[in-house]
Amino acid sequence: MIGGVKGGRSTYGICYGALSWQIEEGVVGELDVTGLAVALVVRYDDDEPGSPWSIVLHVDDRGSPEQQDALADVFLGRLGGPHVKTLPWVRKARHLLDVRPSTIELSPERDGFRLRVGDAVRLRATRVVENQDPVACVISGYERIGRELYADELVVEDEPFAWELSGNCAFAASFEYTSE
Repeated sequence: MIGGVKGGRSTYGICYGALSWQIEEGVVGELDVTGLAVALVVRYDDDEPGSPWSIVLHVDDRGSPEQQDALADVFLGRLGGPHVKTLPWVRKARHLLDVRPSTIELSPERDGFRLRVGDAVRLRATRVVENQDPVACVISGYERIGRELYADELVVEDEPFAWELSGNCAFAASFEYTSE
């Protein structure tokens, strides 16, 4: 996530970024979603009334249509759950622009991660922020400590979004989501 501040205005007035999840083990209803991935491209403007999130959700194209629908239901908050309800794009107003099946590659690197979402998103974050205090984020859950990194590159060309950044904040953490 780029430019966010917990509980206040975002650092630059506009918050945008790319989020991703690799599901190590998971079931939605009767559907096994183990090994699949999800990515979310997001943007909001503090000065837009209600500052709604504009989002494009990418679901793993290796999944069946039923698995893709189930992943969309989870990550858009349609199935509820104590943690999912706290996610910013679930608890606040949002504009769901699209749900797109995409090739999602999330791979660990020596000190960081690399994400590729088809031709829409390219992210590489390999430099760990040194001397950092424990870092937590609402996305993974504040009870989950993660690592803050510098993004070597974040390139998004995902209509209607387009930006190219480097040296900005990146964050990695584990998570565990359950429904009600």
